[in-house]
Amino acid sequence: MTTKRIDLTRRQFVAGGAALGAAAGAGPAVAASAPAAAVAAPGAAGTAAASAASPSPATPPADPLALRWLDGQPPARHAGRAWGLPWPRGQCARDQAFQLRDAQGGTHPLQTWPLAWWPDGSLKWTGHAIPPAVIPGSGWQVQPLPTGQAAPATAGPVITVEESAEHITVDTGVIRCELPRRGPVLIRRVQRAGVEILRNGRLLALVDDQPAPADHDTARVLTTRCHGEVESLTIEQRGPQRAVLRLQGRHRAGSRQWLPFDLRLYLHAGGDALRLVHSFVFDGDPQRDFIRGLGLRFEVPLRDALHDRHVRFAGELPGLWAEAVRNLTGLRRDPGAAVRAAQLAGQACPPLESFHPSVRRYLERIPTWGDITLSQLAPDAFQIRKRTQPGQSWVHAAWGRRAAGLGYIGGPSGGVAFGQRDFWQRHPVQLDIRGAHTARAEVTLWTWSPEAPAMDLRPYHDGLGQDTHAKQLEGLEVTYEDHEPGFDTPVGVGRSHELTLFALAATPPREALVQLAHTVQTPALLVAAPERYLATGVFGRLWSLPDRSSPARAALEDRLDFLFDFYRQEAEQRRWTGFWDHGDIRHTYDADRHEWRYDVGGYAWDNSELSPDLWLWLAFLRSGRADIFRFAEAMVRHTTEVDTYHLGRFAGLGTRHGVQHWSDSAKQLRISTAAYRRHYHYLTTDERTGDVLHLLRNADQQLLALDPARKIVPRPPKPPGNGLMGVGTDWGSMLANWLTEWERSGDARWRDKIRRGMESVAAMPHGFFSAATAGYDAATGELFNVQGQRATASHLSAVFGLVEMVDELLALLDVPGFEAAWLQYCRLYNAPADEQRRELGMPHGGATVLGVGHSRLTAYAAWRLKDAALARRAWAEFRNDRRWSAQPLARKRTEGPAVLRPVEEAPWISTNDAAQWSLAAIQNLALIGAQLSGD
Repeated sequence: MTTKRIDLTRRQFVAGGAALGAAAGAGPAVAASAPAAAVAAPGAAGTAAASAASPSPATPPADPLALRWLDGQPPARHAGRAWGLPWPRGQCARDQAFQLRDAQGGTHPLQTWPLAWWPDGSLKWTGHAIPPAVIPGSGWQVQPLPTGQAAPATAGPVITVEESAEHITVDTGVIRCELPRRGPVLIRRVQRAGVEILRNGRLLALVDDQPAPADHDTARVLTTRCHGEVESLTIEQRGPQRAVLRLQGRHRAGSRQWLPFDLRLYLHAGGDALRLVHSFVFDGDPQRDFIRGLGLRFEVPLRDALHDRHVRFAGELPGLWAEAVRNLTGLRRDPGAAVRAAQLAGQACPPLESFHPSVRRYLERIPTWGDITLSQLAPDAFQIRKRTQPGQSWVHAAWGRRAAGLGYIGGPSGGVAFGQRDFWQRHPVQLDIRGAHTARAEVTLWTWSPEAPAMDLRPYHDGLGQDTHAKQLEGLEVTYEDHEPGFDTPVGVGRSHELTLFALAATPPREALVQLAHTVQTPALLVAAPERYLATGVFGRLWSLPDRSSPARAALEDRLDFLFDFYRQEAEQRRWTGFWDHGDIRHTYDADRHEWRYDVGGYAWDNSELSPDLWLWLAFLRSGRADIFRFAEAMVRHTTEVDTYHLGRFAGLGTRHGVQHWSDSAKQLRISTAAYRRHYHYLTTDERTGDVLHLLRNADQQLLALDPARKIVPRPPKPPGNGLMGVGTDWGSMLANWLTEWERSGDARWRDKIRRGMESVAAMPHGFFSAATAGYDAATGELFNVQGQRATASHLSAVFGLVEMVDELLALLDVPGFEAAWLQYCRLYNAPADEQRRELGMPHGGATVLGVGHSRLTAYAAWRLKDAALARRAWAEFRNDRRWSAQPLARKRTEGPAVLRPVEEAPWISTNDAAQWSLAAIQNLALIGAQLSGD
């Protein structure tokens, strides 16, 4: 029997989603070049044609359906990988099966699961996983099988999961991992070929009752040790290629239970690695709970002779620190060249009989180094030190700049390599090996080093007398900080870390350990070609591929590249690193101090203000650049975990920009919105991000108790329904939350809340101009007019994802009158006051400070209405701000006593402007690129 192979051709992808859908009997979708063509003059080229693209790690594949590695080339090894793929509407049925085929037509192991669905029930996103033995090369594809056909069986090991009342056991075919269902132990044991390699994995936290003593204070600090207690263990995936187990619980010290944690464990068929994503949420008292240390600890049974026990730490790659518990080199008496060579190579030394007689006779006189530590307390310095045993002094072993965060302890009979991703970037961190001279070593991966000062989460000021509304406005006036007593709290924020444990049969060669360090620090990821993301329309129609086919287009592409490269270099130059800070960027520059305004209220950390996250994700989608992806990944990790509350009175809300990531009193949906993190979830299948996306579905409920308009003077009257909601910063954010929950779950309740709100806006006297602040019914999603016949607008409404969400929803839902209301808003926001008055009866009064960013609204109206005059107006608005259009693409060097150290700076750049200019450039090129003057 023969089966028909379904192929999606390159021509279909370049033509766009319509052709993709037609190939599988689907309804119409968005064509890749449609936005530009909508207002193009006859014969004008569409913007989707790519010429010399932005810098990329590798040339994009000739076949847009082919998988590609994010970093351009297949990795030397990986520990098992998962990734997401988009599909055109209508192409793949809900129960569609898939296969992984190489360029020669061979099939390979693949696990598949749904991530999201289109409104018609067809698959929108799928997740896929491969085992470590499968490393796709050029021309490999994930292909849908004919309807009703199951995925073919493939050769190789598979994951098996066994359950009992007390524990769950996962067998990869190489290692066997046993997990208790509850209690203080996360991982009971890991065996390889029947040999126990690792046991008793557990979480621990150290907490001080007061901050680190300062100014030679002799106050006694009480440190309490807490241990993680597993309360539930859930199997989320059970093979055949990947198993995912979720462990949830809290830390316990006596009768106190706190610091909730959520840990996922990933294992792959044929693999020897356990990948852990550990998340915790702070729920303590910042005035009395000062976290001294956070870590994962486990034991490694040791069976080899002390001189055959090997210790390794990765430094700055490819550097490696490699010694033995009992070193045999450098002795007064040479044990023999073969002995030294074997120990240095990490192999078993020859029998003792071959040692030099003095070395053999006096072997016990050679010190054994049982305790070894690598600590990275700052971004540019790590130290390795060791001691023979507790109670003896430490000996300095080595210094370095930035450690790669991988260690190893073991010998010829087995050992464990252990690593922490973003190691130096998340300082203070530490790797400990204790008792390596005994029958079992104890290893701790500290995500907060106990050698650093205890974590101090108290407010950075005492309120500065801002105890009344009037005084809070005074603070806002002078430092741009929105302070309110009791709101500057870290209770509910969290952090995640990625840890990997490798259960190894023997000490690997040095080069292999360096490869493991690369595997931990830069995990390989499979992605699709930019053409595929564009053609499927899964992230809307507001972007196109880079195009330098004319001087005008090339100038915009060059500026886009310059701006990203500037922030990437600033993160390095300014050391935007650390446990709580890594991934965020600064808000505004202080040209006088040649420094970002790190200590000035609302000008300090950015916290997603004006959508730099969206800019970065669109920049990645259109270019495929690995450096942009990893920068955006670090940002989404930070903003999802630190800038968003996971529990407590602000759960589901985020915090506006400030000196501390939680210090500002504006707790808002516009910061936590799913619009900033859904890209990462779908591209990587990341489950932790998925947890937060699910949490956000009900974030609107917070507005019932926390009035987002409470500081508006005069305050709007109490509305119908049970809350107030701004159409952009609140409702637009919830559109992203509900759309994401709807497409991930298929639950029509979330679609209905979206539709009800769209109907409400369409029915208001002036559409969006009547909804700048609206009454809100949290049960149904209905919005109520509280402005009467007034037409108003806020300059913030359209700069936190509203534009992007409305574009996606217009392609998914048909709500009479809504598109007309949206196009009216797009036409009139930047229009002259006389034009606003003619149509609305009055000017809308919105600030013009973000005119460049709002040029993309004008462009959207021009595209949908096929209005070339509007397109020309949009480009004029875009170029109106000479601070940006006239600035050279250069940084200037400042050195000497004006600065602490030499800096390369561009004082004209602010993050608000950079994000909004970049989004406008990307979207205007996609929508009205054919109308670009000089094209």
